[in-house]
Amino acid sequence: MNFMRTIAEEKILEAIRRGELDNLPGAGKPLPPDELDNVPADLRVGFKLLKNAGLIPEEMQLRKEMVTLSDLLAVCRDDEERQKLKRELSAKQLRYQTMLADRGWLTSGAFTDYESQIQQRLTEK
Repeated sequence: MNFMRTIAEEKILEAIRRGELDNLPGAGKPLPPDELDNVPADLRVGFKLLKNAGLIPEEMQLRKEMVTLSDLLAVCRDDEERQKLKRELSAKQLRYQTMLADRGWLTSGAFTDYESQIQQRLTEK
């Protein structure tokens, strides 16, 4: 592994000498915070793989669908379609609440303390 690191460092130094790394966007600024800083080290690789594959936890998928349905309801003009969207949203909300209860999140001290931030994070577009 040390051999690979040496090769990588040499390639970086060559690029610096050629000026290929000059004037890059964000030069001189700190790196953005890592989203997985609070995730235990042994779980980070798995989470990153799932994220890169476009897979998200079921509760996040449900929250996204609930936000989409709410947005559709806000602009829907057809009463029949509106009722259909309301039923679908209600079913997803029930599933979401059941999932939170099954996982013990509703009684978790951390969840109750940070529920609004968690909900906001789950519904970010």
